[in-house]
Amino acid sequence: MANTPERAPRTVRYIKPLGPRVLVRVLKIDDRSSAGLYLPEGVGEKHHDALYGEVVEVARAEEADQPGLGRNVSGVPLGAFVLFPKSEGLRVPWDDGLRLLEVASLHAVVEEVEPDALQ
Repeated sequence: MANTPERAPRTVRYIKPLGPRVLVRVLKIDDRSSAGLYLPEGVGEKHHDALYGEVVEVARAEEADQPGLGRNVSGVPLGAFVLFPKSEGLRVPWDDGLRLLEVASLHAVVEEVEPDALQ
């Protein structure tokens, strides 16, 4: 049997936002025009001033008497959908789909509801 070199275990990175910041995964918006035509990749994003994303981690305060993740101090709920300027935020070097944003950079929290719920 030939000797095969052992691979080093893969590193997993966990980002913990500090201060009033959140980690957002940028979501792709439907790539169709209002007329229903499919747009080439990237064309739609060039014409938008804002990006749409989901908050995947928030700044937390760890409390000595409660082990675990800690209490959300960002003011933005985990899992919220948000709008923010495409020029804002720090891009995460190892994942282009992630942005670290200050809460003040967020322009809106977006609620997704079924059309039937609006009647």
